[in-house]
Amino acid sequence: MVDCTCNEFVEIVCEQLGVSAEEVTPEASFIEDLGADSLDIVELVMALEEEYEMEISDEDAEKIKTVQDVITYIETHR
Repeated sequence: MVDCTCNEFVEIVCEQLGVSAEEVTPEASFIEDLGADSLDIVELVMALEEEYEMEISDEDAEKIKTVQDVITYIETHR
């Protein structure tokens, strides 16, 4: 995993989606690879907003498709 995500990010994804840390790779698609549905994505975004004390707009949330998308978003909006 990339440094920005730290263990907290991986833990959030694992907890929200019920996947193992090994599955959380930068290129992993939340829907196709990690089995998330639209509600899972909403809950994941809410958990990330709380953890990183930031707001992710609905428009930006719709663009988040992969783990790398979240990493990039967090790095550019922190």
